[in-house]
Amino acid sequence: MVREHQGEHESQWAAIGSIATKIGCTAETLRRWVRQAEKTAGACGGLERRTGADQGVGAGGAGTAPGQRDSAQGVGLFCPGGVRPPVQAMKAFIDQHRDVYGVEPICKVLPIAPSTYYLHAARRADPAQRSARTQRDERLCEEIRRVWEENLQVYGADKVWRQLRREGVEVARCTVERLMQRLGLQGVRRGKPVKTTVSDRETPCPEDRVNRQFTAERPNALWVSDFTYVSTAQGSSIAFIIDVFARYIVGWKVSRSARTDFVLMHWSRLYTRASRLAGAA
Repeated sequence: MVREHQGEHESQWAAIGSIATKIGCTAETLRRWVRQAEKTAGACGGLERRTGADQGVGAGGAGTAPGQRDSAQGVGLFCPGGVRPPVQAMKAFIDQHRDVYGVEPICKVLPIAPSTYYLHAARRADPAQRSARTQRDERLCEEIRRVWEENLQVYGADKVWRQLRREGVEVARCTVERLMQRLGLQGVRRGKPVKTTVSDRETPCPEDRVNRQFTAERPNALWVSDFTYVSTAQGSSIAFIIDVFARYIVGWKVSRSARTDFVLMHWSRLYTRASRLAGAA
């Protein structure tokens, strides 16, 4: 892919950077794949080769000190699927671009064997070739959705699992939870959901008077505050005011209200008290 599209960019590195973002890897990783492909094809005549002194022990010379080694060594790709792009992501990429580039040329760039992709395509065309776990998950997904919908869509993983056991379906609770997450199903929780932030779009936002620089050279020079919701029987909000210099809580207040006045009133009281103490001193 890099060779085919290199003419569309100013340099090979520009082509590598453009393609790397599309296949979900770093440009450095893709560059190494290109260099390895060139070596395999015998097209690495123009590549820079290390001298005997740089090759260290492999050339019979002294090894390079750790502090003098190339910092680019060891650069890799870390994705949710491990040190390479997830297999499902690579399969989806090949499905999308196979008509343009072909399967084998893409597999030469991506760390995936053509046989792995062809097995994926065969299983997609013939569901009977899928693994036993995949087939069982598909059957369980149908049963889980049926139980969830028959019970007014209020059952969670625990109740769906117990109902399946009553019906004679042997399945682990963790499996039910995993499949419900895949299907996007969840039960109804007791209690009224708490909305902790109710913004007033008509009220102008306060200005950033410290420019995100939360530092101070003396006590009582800069206070910051916030409040959070604490789940209790009656529901409570706690406001904290912290001195930036000392990093300690100047004051706090508990209220059932989460309005802005709750915090501002607490600010006013603490400021008045601090002013009196400063005047007395």
